[in-house]
Amino acid sequence: MNDSPRASAALGAGSPGATQSDLARELGVSRTLVSLALRDQPGVSADMRARILATAQRRGYRRNGLAADLATRRRTAVGLHLLDARNDIYSTVLRGVQEVVTDAQQRLVLAVDTAPGHPDPRAVDALVEANVGVIISTALTGSKDDAVALNARSPLVALFRHIAGVDSVYPDDAAGTRLALEHLLGLGHRRIAHLTGPAVTGYTTRRDTYVSVMTERGLTPEVIVSDGYSREVAAAAAADLMARPAALRPTAVMTHNDELAFAVREAAFAHGLAVPRDLSVVGYDNSRTAGLTGVELTTVDVDAPAMSHAAARAALRRVAFPAAPCVDQRFEPSLRLRSSTAAPV
Repeated sequence: MNDSPRASAALGAGSPGATQSDLARELGVSRTLVSLALRDQPGVSADMRARILATAQRRGYRRNGLAADLATRRRTAVGLHLLDARNDIYSTVLRGVQEVVTDAQQRLVLAVDTAPGHPDPRAVDALVEANVGVIISTALTGSKDDAVALNARSPLVALFRHIAGVDSVYPDDAAGTRLALEHLLGLGHRRIAHLTGPAVTGYTTRRDTYVSVMTERGLTPEVIVSDGYSREVAAAAAADLMARPAALRPTAVMTHNDELAFAVREAAFAHGLAVPRDLSVVGYDNSRTAGLTGVELTTVDVDAPAMSHAAARAALRRVAFPAAPCVDQRFEPSLRLRSSTAAPV
């Protein structure tokens, strides 16, 4: 998929076989009359409407949403800006957004950052060029001012991040991090490390809360910073952590997302360690992979499907009511207990 007009139409109602002009010529009527009939507008007799609809069906006419937007100078399509195609939490987001947008009979245009974790203005530019009316973004990694400026250029819905002055749908990451840490502390762990990626504006709450909770308990926080947020990029940092002598190695690791947790599991196995006997691991997101048999990762569930639906509804609302007050919807996470955590031995 890309953001060309042809691909944009394919995600929505499709591109036409016959055009409205073709239908008008065959029926000997004006294109305006055909347009009114196809949009179920007044001004067309019942008999003529039936003839137009029958001809449209026979000729294989399919409405071109992009062409309609250009003709009416409206922007009704929804753009979706994803951070990383390798992380399956974003495929969950895509499915959730697509369900709502498709039900509303609107187009969905997709753009994915080419360098996850680094600003990629080309993705957003592609969505603007595709004439979308609103952009749902999971990748607003710049400052608040940058987001507000982009929102003035094209309306935004921030997904996974709260930004004042912008429609926002996001998890309570402070609460989610506390849930994970209280679980590990309750099991008896005291040497708990946090594996994360580079500090990104607007996405440091999990790291900051980890440090706060550990400090509150009189424990020493240890933040391990990977070069990125994917399993592949984090492999080196996870391997270094697992290679430590047992006395210096944490008994539990809480990670920024499930992808980093998978990197920790793989590194532990590579060093002959068993999860959870030798090491407890807690992820964050509750991605599809986390629940697979043989993985069974304890993780913080942000309810990505529900948040994706909410973001899509906020986007459609913004298109319909441009001057409406900003959406500010926070979701409370929960902890999904599986078999990757146990008391330290």
